[in-house]
Order: sequence, then structure tokens, then C-alpha cells
Amino acid sequence: MTVEASAWKISLSDIDLGPEEEAAVVEVLRSRWLTSGPRIAEFEAKFAERVGAKHAVALGNCTQALHLALLAAGVGPGDEVIVPSLTFVATVNAVLYCGGTPVFADIEGPGSLLLDPADVKKKISRKTRAIVPMHYGGYACDMDCFAALGAEHGARLVDDAAHAPGSSYKGRPVGSLAEASCFSFFGNKNLVTGEGGMVTTGSDEVAAFVKRQRSHGMTAASYDKHRGHAFSYDVVTPGYNYRLTEMQAALGLVQLGKLDRNNAKRRSLVALYRERLADVPGLVVPFCGRDEESSCHVFVVVLPDGRDRTQVQGALKARGIQTSIHYQPVHRFTRFRDAFSATVPVLDTVADRLLTLPLHPRMTAEDVAFVATALSETLA
Repeated sequence: MTVEASAWKISLSDIDLGPEEEAAVVEVLRSRWLTSGPRIAEFEAKFAERVGAKHAVALGNCTQALHLALLAAGVGPGDEVIVPSLTFVATVNAVLYCGGTPVFADIEGPGSLLLDPADVKKKISRKTRAIVPMHYGGYACDMDCFAALGAEHGARLVDDAAHAPGSSYKGRPVGSLAEASCFSFFGNKNLVTGEGGMVTTGSDEVAAFVKRQRSHGMTAASYDKHRGHAFSYDVVTPGYNYRLTEMQAALGLVQLGKLDRNNAKRRSLVALYRERLADVPGLVVPFCGRDEESSCHVFVVVLPDGRDRTQVQGALKARGIQTSIHYQPVHRFTRFRDAFSATVPVLDTVADRLLTLPLHPRMTAEDVAFVATALSETLA
């Protein structure tokens, strides 16, 4: 625990790391093969199996995954990509990397902070190359509706699954619902490798494209040559250095083994939060009844209308409770506000009331009770 984190009685997030992860990383170091080797291949295979995808391709982070998935979808200059504004800015930056134009769509409402299919339908056009639903908090978007819209208008479906390893939609795993799905293994996610990301897909063509592009457009990797599977290589297209390391893959394999257990713990903590906060006047706890199919990555509440969020955060900080905001809407940032118009009235009424409370698998029932009581008393 860092010095900064130790100041909090209850931190916003924490991760389940133990001797298994340490041993896995040490084993990699002793092998002396640190990049693009057997652990990455194993991590990809096991992750693909876990999410029900034919292929998984490991990358340096989720932003890279989104970038390459959108390139594989053919996004380029003159193309529009429909995105949520309620997301981390990486979702939208990836569109700009491709030369595309982001089109911001609204959320369904304070009880469901997900991309609204009805608003996407209004904003889809002949210029729309792709739709990027983001599974906010680990709660899956209406993927059947987005798939139908994409098929009707010739738009590709790339979902941002950064919050959603272990989530499902109508019994189907997130990661098997779109042409390409993009996961994050950042240090506060449900499955962590420090940095790291993954593209999953059922398409042989998309998988081959992402594999080639992550390594400078080369036709063979260093490990292929090391094993004697190749003696040379060609470069067939300009590419990127978007590779994961063997140490990160080793961490990912251990973390993957803990994913179901820790997601179940998160769901149990969310259930306790819901029980404790059920009678707080004016407070909205989104996604009621949907926890069983969610990874429950973050626990977000919508404060009563008119409450000063900064004041609430300050009062909780005084009790040693760390909070955050998921997210400041992307369309409000200077870079996007000045360059792209956005009509998202539902989000605009909710955005300043969003508050993220602590949630992680190292929390206890007593921790949840403490946070819920503090919030209830602050709002009373």
C-alpha cells in the first residue's frame, strides 16, 4: 500500500495480489524470455475460452485495443463513430487516432447509465462506420439492439468492455457479442496486469490484423524465430509497438484464475450497498436487479437533485472515505467541447450528480456499512 493510499480508512479500489502473482513473475524473470512468448499465448487462449471468443489478442492497454479494433473495422477520415460521452476519454481518443469523427450519444437514464439505443438510432447516418457501446460499471449494453442497428445501417460493432471481464448479457459472455471487444487490465480493474489490454473476436481476419498491427506490421514475431518456426519476416503494412510483456501475461493468468471469485465478492458487496442505501431520500442506485450478470467493476450512485457533489465528497473524505467520479462526460472537456457538438440532455442532467463509492474484493461488510452510513448521514 502506498503512503497516499494509507491515508484513507477505506480506499476507492484495491487489488487481490498475493504470493501466486509474485511467483509467476519471478518464474518469467528466471526464464529470461520477457516479451511475446509462451505466457502471452497461454493468456490469450485462456481468456478467449473464458469469454467464449474464437480469438483473443493481447495488447499493451485497452486504448491500443480500441485503436486497432476500430482500424480493423475500417474507420478512417470522414467516418463517424457513435460513442457514449459517459466513458473514459480513451474510448473517444481511439476514434481520433483513426482519423474518425466521434458522435456523442446519450444515456438511457439515471437508473441505467448505458448508451441509449434510441438516441443512437437518431444519430446513425450513412457516415457511421462503427458503434462503440461501453459496458459501464460492468453492466452490459443492449447488444442485440446495437447489433440490429449496425446490420441495418452497415455499421460495425466494437464494444468497450474495459469494465466487463466476467460480465454477461442474456447468458452470453461479454467478449463474444461484437465483431471485436476491448478489455482493460489496468491497475484498478477486476483483472489486473498493471497495464494491459485484449481484443477478442470471432473473426479470423480481425484477429490476424490486430496481431500483425501490434508488432510493426511484421509477419513473424521474435518468439517464432526463437522456436525455429521462422527464419525471417516481412513487413506488409505500417504497424505499431502495442505488445504486452510476458510478466504482465503471467500476472494475467493468475488473476484470471481469481476473476470469478472476486467478481462474486463484488456482487455481494453491491447487494449490501443496495440494502443499506435503499431508503435514502432522492438517492438513485442504478442498475437495480442486474448485478448477477455484471462484473460490478465500480459502484456509482446518483445524488439527489440539487446536492453539491464536492461538499458530499469532502464530508466523506473527512471520515477517511475515498470517492471518485465515473466519469466527467467527454463532450465537456475543452478538446471535445470546442470541436464536436453534443446533444445529450439526459446525461447533462445526471452528470454532476454521479458519485463513485469504494468497491473492491478486499472490502468487508463492515466497510460497506461504514460508507453507506456516512453517505446517508451526509445527505440527511
